Amino acid sequence: MAQRFVALGDSFTEGVGDWNAARPNGVKGWADRVARQLARQDPAWEYANLAIRSKRLRQIVAEQLTPALALEPTLVTLYAGGNDILDLRTDVDALLAQYEQLVVDLSAAGARIVLFTGYDLKISPLLEPFRRRHDVYNDGIRRISAAHGTDLLDFWALTAYRDPRMWDPDRMHMSTAGHRYMTARVLDLLGVTYVPDLPDDDPERPGLRDALRAERQWVTDWVLPMFGRKLRGVTLGDDLEPRWPDPIRPADGMKRLARARMARLAG
Repeated sequence: MAQRFVALGDSFTEGVGDWNAARPNGVKGWADRVARQLARQDPAWEYANLAIRSKRLRQIVAEQLTPALALEPTLVTLYAGGNDILDLRTDVDALLAQYEQLVVDLSAAGARIVLFTGYDLKISPLLEPFRRRHDVYNDGIRRISAAHGTDLLDFWALTAYRDPRMWDPDRMHMSTAGHRYMTARVLDLLGVTYVPDLPDDDPERPGLRDALRAERQWVTDWVLPMFGRKLRGVTLGDDLEPRWPDPIRPADGMKRLARARMARLAG
């Protein structure tokens, strides 16, 4: 039986920030890159990605768990909860209890499970009130991982992400460089060597005037629209389907598979 990698979650796993118009939903992402490298090691590997941007944990449970189990995965990655943390009414203890039940349900499939903490991204004093909730949630994920014997990629501890070039202009999603680096870290956890192509010089530090201008622009372009969507009860993922809902064989060629998938979506 072929080994099968199934990726669950939200924008982090869908690939937002690693923009690619030739891929489903306009993104590529670390999970596609991991799947391709696994297939280079063993062409029999199959891959499905059920993640959709903006999904809350309850939606991931409701929409992704049953399809994931039906695929009988041998490897599952799960990143979830970041969008919930940004909802002020979220009860973090209840959220962690739901997360743990999801891990229990996934464990029943007998798959190897990889969990992730979230990154401690100091993007702006505007979002500083959410950091304490984020700390508590990450500690909970570490506890759950240890209790259920999963692998854990501690995103929080990856100092390479202090480089602003690892982030998309929205400052909340990884850039292409960030996704490449995450690919290497996931593969390293799985015992596969992969060297990403990353910036090798020091990032340029903006002056105070440029930094203030960039901060105002970021608030206008990203923060206000995000909270506006929250008030309207809409998300960027409302009209999207999973990028790879049915297993594909990356060894057959991701570009060709992407063209076929996009043609089906267009039809």
